[in-house]
Amino acid sequence: MPTTKRPAQERFARRLLRGLGALPPGVQRGLGGRTVRIDGQELNPEVQLALRLLNLAAGETFESLPLEQGRAQISSEAWVFGDQTPVATVRDLTIPGPAGDIGARLYREAPEPSALLVYFHGGGWVLGDLEVSDAACRFLAANAGLAVLSVDYRLAPEAPFPAAVDDAVAAFRYAVEHAAEFGADPAAIGVAGESAGGNLAAVVSQVTTRETGAAPAFQLLFFPVTDLSTKHRSYSLFSEGFFLTESQMDWYKARYLTDPEQALDPRVSPLLATDLSGLPPAYIAVAGFDPLRDEGEAYAARLKQAGVPVSVRRHSGLIHGIINATGVGHAGRDVLLEAAGALRVGLTAHAG
Repeated sequence: MPTTKRPAQERFARRLLRGLGALPPGVQRGLGGRTVRIDGQELNPEVQLALRLLNLAAGETFESLPLEQGRAQISSEAWVFGDQTPVATVRDLTIPGPAGDIGARLYREAPEPSALLVYFHGGGWVLGDLEVSDAACRFLAANAGLAVLSVDYRLAPEAPFPAAVDDAVAAFRYAVEHAAEFGADPAAIGVAGESAGGNLAAVVSQVTTRETGAAPAFQLLFFPVTDLSTKHRSYSLFSEGFFLTESQMDWYKARYLTDPEQALDPRVSPLLATDLSGLPPAYIAVAGFDPLRDEGEAYAARLKQAGVPVSVRRHSGLIHGIINATGVGHAGRDVLLEAAGALRVGLTAHAG
């Protein structure tokens, strides 16, 4: 949506955050207050300043709002913090799914045939859409030299588990079967996602590896949910005050699952799968100040134990969702640039 059509409050917040994000780190540190140190980590000054502003302006957060207002709030935050990296071609389309058409968006910067990344947005399986993931998808397409297919899978509570999983698997399989239509090499199609989307990317990798047919050539997981069956230590360390909260994760879980026992299903908690051997090579990025940090690192450790090539990167001073802040400062862009490098080595180089 053009800037002129956004509410004045959003436009002001966007300009303010961009200005503050451009300040030298020393100035940001002074404005952000006393340095936050937890678990041997120091909060990035750019992030600390942004969090301070968010906390000062805090109103009702999405879990306390009616569902549609909560979804609108997440979309607003994505616009305020993100930007539109130029990409040669962007087009919306639909792909067939198990319960009807699935919305999708194709980003193409690379020449054909290229690698293709099937991307699943975050939002706890309840919030989020193609707009929420637009900034990250554009950035990856432009900097990793590949095409990105962003998938608008069904959301809970209207469509609880396993609807999102079924849509994600169907979207990946469709991308492989119709690779030529996307200008992609069918042997170089990977999966990626953030948070709940990272969960879906991990689950797609597991499901398709164990069943007949193609499996992803690579998996890129940003701050993934890997275990809804228990709360790892990072939940208690970062339960509130660092963007994603423990109570919000509880809210997501209560809407995604219709039975708490479903949390033991590896399609919900991929960390609980008994066998991780044979899965695609992985790059896993976690944030130091994130309730999901420890389960992401635990999943990386289990992949390594199973003989899967995996690189895990802890961005120790950062918070959940930072990859969507491509328009503010440099922290989010730095995370994405590193991931784009991993994609170039692990996926793009194998296309064509």
